[in-house]
Amino acid sequence: MRDFVSERARVIPPSGIRKFFDLCMGMQDVVSLGVGEPDFVTPWNVCEAGIYSIEQGVTSYTSNRGYPPLLAALALDLEQKYGLSYSPAEEIIVTTGVSEAADIAIRAVTDPGDEVIVLDPAYVSYAPCVTLAGGVPVPLPCLEKDRFRVTPDALMERVTQKTKSLVLNFPNNPTGGVMNRDDYRAIADIIVDHDLVLISDEVYSELTYDGTHCSPASMDDLRDRTITLNGFSKAYAMTGWRIGYLCAPKPICDAALKIHQYVMLCAPVMGQIAAHAALRQAEENKNEMVREYRLRRNLFVEGLNRIGLACHLPQGAFYAFPSIETTGLSDEEFAERLLKEQKVAVVPGSAFGASGKGHIRCSYATSRQNLSLAVERMGAFIAGLP
Repeated sequence: MRDFVSERARVIPPSGIRKFFDLCMGMQDVVSLGVGEPDFVTPWNVCEAGIYSIEQGVTSYTSNRGYPPLLAALALDLEQKYGLSYSPAEEIIVTTGVSEAADIAIRAVTDPGDEVIVLDPAYVSYAPCVTLAGGVPVPLPCLEKDRFRVTPDALMERVTQKTKSLVLNFPNNPTGGVMNRDDYRAIADIIVDHDLVLISDEVYSELTYDGTHCSPASMDDLRDRTITLNGFSKAYAMTGWRIGYLCAPKPICDAALKIHQYVMLCAPVMGQIAAHAALRQAEENKNEMVREYRLRRNLFVEGLNRIGLACHLPQGAFYAFPSIETTGLSDEEFAERLLKEQKVAVVPGSAFGASGKGHIRCSYATSRQNLSLAVERMGAFIAGLP
């Protein structure tokens, strides 16, 4: 039966995140810092809105584009928070999570053979989505010495005549790095001069701890060549509701909508109604979660540095990305042994690309008690190495 599997499906690797998540299954007393999911429950007023919609029999399709009140609320929210102007009737699509938004965005602008520059390290789905669209993913190293940002020199080294687009994700998973307006300004001329499309995944935008999030589409020369992706999973603890959205100039949005129509039709209506409630009623809940993440970040990163794992202070998202090179172990060996010997689950940095080697990703979206216990066990593990 293997002969029936397509070449594109055959060559994409399984998720390195899920590999270590699966290793945890069945193990007792594991402190998991592996999966990037809030440990908070969706705010009750948001849940109530979804439950009420079901009780009222609102269980049918919405339009392909999405639930009109949510589209209107998204347009207002984006303008107020990030200075973005999108037409809810023509330039926004509600998707089944940001994962679908990324997939249809990449497919909407990628032809066979197009090169698509993808951050390295980066969330594991971007490069496979490029491959499945028939494109060629090109890794763009974002190094610790540059605070995991994109630099003009690094970007120029990756641009060729075949380059079609650039996929960015800031605040970044797995590094916690951010890009500010000056950072985007430094690469804007390259994007414009080489006529690139910018796909900007900003699902962690609300989890920006120092300063404010900058959305590149708010810059005049990038607005008409940028596809903005965002969603509710991280900031509102709504991972299982699967509500994301895509914003783009009308021609690109129309192309993405056609793909969305055929592969998904629409996002679940009860999830869209809950997301609408989140924008209207859960701002303080979100802010409380962000404040707690900031406290956890400070506690955990201080602990990592104290036990000898050098770690920069992440400016966004909810991940720490410490270096483990001083241990003499590879990141995969470190993660496997740490899990088996001290029952702490982390993800090897190499799961996110070659530039992640020598690091591990640790999610601090867990309780402060768990984070303290994880630091204690990691310290014991390091102390026991020869």
